Amino acid sequence: MLTPVLTVSYEAKIAFLFLSTLEFAVGILANAFIVLVNFWDVIKRQPLSNCDLVLLCLSITRLFLHGLLLLNAIHLACFQQMKDPLSHNYQIIIMLWMIANQVSLWFATCLSLLYCSKVVRFSCALLLQCSSWISRKMPQVLLGAIFFSAICTALCFADFFSRTCLTVTAALPMNNTELGLQIKKLHFFYAFLFCNVGSIPSFLCFLLSSGILIVSLGNHMRTMKIQTGDSRDPSLEAHIKALVSLVSFLCFYVVSFCAAVISVPFLMLWHNKAGVMVCIVMMAACPSGHAAILIAGNTKLRRAVEAVLFWAQSSLKVRTDHKTDPRTIC
Repeated sequence: MLTPVLTVSYEAKIAFLFLSTLEFAVGILANAFIVLVNFWDVIKRQPLSNCDLVLLCLSITRLFLHGLLLLNAIHLACFQQMKDPLSHNYQIIIMLWMIANQVSLWFATCLSLLYCSKVVRFSCALLLQCSSWISRKMPQVLLGAIFFSAICTALCFADFFSRTCLTVTAALPMNNTELGLQIKKLHFFYAFLFCNVGSIPSFLCFLLSSGILIVSLGNHMRTMKIQTGDSRDPSLEAHIKALVSLVSFLCFYVVSFCAAVISVPFLMLWHNKAGVMVCIVMMAACPSGHAAILIAGNTKLRRAVEAVLFWAQSSLKVRTDHKTDPRTIC
């Protein structure tokens, strides 16, 4: 016997769609702001720094990520019935989200490598050369990340569509049977694991560079205490800002990945739509939250926010003065 299907109420679906739309709006605004600020510098023909270039690529990827999450939420709430096997379109949306999440992780790894090369003072000659090479060749590093992601994407899609054709052929004689549904579930679970294998190298590189930053911060603080009796130093602020950005991304990514993993048994075994909805809300909150932290920790983006707020405040004040001026009353 199949697992009983657990449905959700109409009010729960409305609340889920409202939260998903709200997270989509916040994420789009935050990431689109980062893209527009850096794109405006390109229009003015001002050179982008390596950090700006990485943030631009990361934000563009997250725009697609938020769009896929919103499509996922709409399809789950309005079209996907838990008593039925996952539709082909819904599986494609999930696969595209996993690929976009993998590309986002690669760009975050590039950001951590850049912070590591800029902030950490290496004593080893080999590490010093690697750090200098990363600082000079960051555009090539980004191209390498895009190339590796493209290879993983091609492999994921080739495996997914080949197994889909094989599953349809094998399950055709036993359509609408429990064995046929189990074959489709096994195929989806295998595709989920296969698409996440490409995230292992980038995640290990991210952990390694973040660990080096943490060790460097500890060594720097001990050195400053021994020399001056104080742990405050201009480079200490750079260490802390870099670590806040990286540690926050690590926390967000772990939460998002755990939510994605937990959603699989909710979706395939327990047929619990409410559990899947909670997981999707958690997954959508992570890229939005990290984008806000990146804006708060970046001097250029923070100044752009202040300029926008000052312009909005000035415009509102002009409109208010215009309305209250008696000479404007007919």
